Amino acid sequence: MIVVPASVYKFGEFELDPSRFELRRDNRPLKLERLPMELLVLLLERDGQVVNRQEIIERLWGKDVFLDTEHGINTAIRKIRTALREDMERPRFIQTVSGKGYRFVPEATKADGNGNATVVTERIPSPSAVVSPANAGPVPVKISERSGLMWIGLAIGLLLLAVFLLALNVAGLRDRVFARNQIGPIHSIAVLPLANFSGDSSQDYFADGMTDELITALARNRSLRVVSRTSAMQYKGVNKPLRDIAQALGVDGILEGSVARSGGRVHVNLQLIYAPTDTHVWAESYDRDASAALSLPDELSQTIATQARTAPPAIRTARYVSPEAHDAYLQGRFYWFVQDYDRGKPYFEKAIKLQPDYAAAWSGLGDTYAADAVNGELLPSRAFAEAETDVRKALVLDDSLPEAHNALAAIYLFNKWDWKKAEGESLRSIDLDPNFAEGHHLHSYTLWVQNRDAEALREQKLSTGLDSLTRPFALGEAYIYCRQFDMAIKELQASAEFRRDFWTEFYLSQSYEFKGMDREAAEHMAQAYANINDEKSAATIRLAFKEKGFRGVSEWMLNCQLQQVGKKYVSPWVLAWDYALLKRKKETLAALNNAYNQRSPWIIFVQKEPVFDFLHSDQRYRALVKKIGLPPAY
Repeated sequence: MIVVPASVYKFGEFELDPSRFELRRDNRPLKLERLPMELLVLLLERDGQVVNRQEIIERLWGKDVFLDTEHGINTAIRKIRTALREDMERPRFIQTVSGKGYRFVPEATKADGNGNATVVTERIPSPSAVVSPANAGPVPVKISERSGLMWIGLAIGLLLLAVFLLALNVAGLRDRVFARNQIGPIHSIAVLPLANFSGDSSQDYFADGMTDELITALARNRSLRVVSRTSAMQYKGVNKPLRDIAQALGVDGILEGSVARSGGRVHVNLQLIYAPTDTHVWAESYDRDASAALSLPDELSQTIATQARTAPPAIRTARYVSPEAHDAYLQGRFYWFVQDYDRGKPYFEKAIKLQPDYAAAWSGLGDTYAADAVNGELLPSRAFAEAETDVRKALVLDDSLPEAHNALAAIYLFNKWDWKKAEGESLRSIDLDPNFAEGHHLHSYTLWVQNRDAEALREQKLSTGLDSLTRPFALGEAYIYCRQFDMAIKELQASAEFRRDFWTEFYLSQSYEFKGMDREAAEHMAQAYANINDEKSAATIRLAFKEKGFRGVSEWMLNCQLQQVGKKYVSPWVLAWDYALLKRKKETLAALNNAYNQRSPWIIFVQKEPVFDFLHSDQRYRALVKKIGLPPAY
């Protein structure tokens, strides 16, 4: 078939003009975002052929983008289907080819510049039809008597087969005959947020906590890839087909269920689904008293490994935890995950008071103080000292906690400036939990400060592959450290398509500024504040740029920090960064020396941040790098 190059695709009541990037229905323009539009064009271009997911990723984002592309593809397909008014049960246009990808299925037409139409999709002729190159219409062929008998025989055979299958079903044998072929080994799994069936929304923290502990227990299985908590939690309360969720998360197993707590009893319902065939694998209900329920996640990790046909994780030594202490710990973790550390601390402290030998509670409290230090909320010397005491206590009680080893790695890295010990503790946390995205992220930091940039970038790619939602900006930040600003922009823009947050836009602003693209840098900085609903600051940034260019934006940022000095703790590292944007060398060096004296956590990246590159030839800067103990990178 010869296809004439087209300017417009027509299908049903729709037409798409790729040159104008416009989709119309009955000549009325339809709203469709850039990524879904590009995907629709790709599907039409392929003329009814299957387009696999890797081809889609490369077309929409490129080969080297690391984010939740599975979720992105499914989001784009959903938006296309909405625009085309697709019935999910009987799609007219977009066909899902299970395990392969998608294809455009109807007979459509392309119109050339002169309005002439050519067939886009080609139907494969049946054995009883011959297609002439000069005439695409079928040529009638006479059916012989022998052919008629053949078709009658085939019909009788199909009827007998149907009767046989019905008999199997009635006899209860069908599942035993065919189920084994429908269910393959499960290599990856997502634990969907357990529904809170307690009838009390204040118990949501308990359901979330049980979900988190189940994820943690399953993640100890080295032969099973377990989706991160952050990725799974986006489906909390979402009513969506399990097969679609599995496809979005890139897993072949889904564990879902509910939990209810009442009168000192905990009731849990769970079921395991093999996603490729949407087949039920296993289901069970558990009714335990509150004390016995604490061991349920470890017990379930063994059961699910068996049902998934993978090697079970090593059995851990059971440790007694009082239900009251465990409840307080779950509430502390609930606030930890939403970064409300001030509200979480009292619950960790309560758990420790109720049970002084509760290792996880000590680790949670240490994590909280370390986070306050790294985020600049508390004076580092005080916060890190408290964090180290708590974390070491946790490890004395239980050396198998990956979170505690990761916290100790952060203390060695950000406070003690002992790169080798930091790397050692980081590797220990990953060894305990290979699926620990946060562990891989911190490990990349221990490599950056040692100037092992290629290794650090690979480790951050691994972390982002495991969890692209907790830190959607992290890989973009890594490319900035490598001075690969175009790659940083590409990665960050892709992340911004799926999640609007402050830091993704902030690092986009940095990337554009380092490329000398001031207008784009200012707009993304304004968008960063708009993403946290601070429209006043966003408007001020745009006005500052209009009046004085990006320098005006930088001055506004510095003044915001200076106005807080004396009212709350302001990290000198932040002041140094703002002074450096303005190339005020004297003030930048003074602020960096204050950051050194206070052991500000982020000063260890002074050589990685491009904003300080203008200082590299200054002997005072080089002396500071030497005092910190960093291997020179200038």
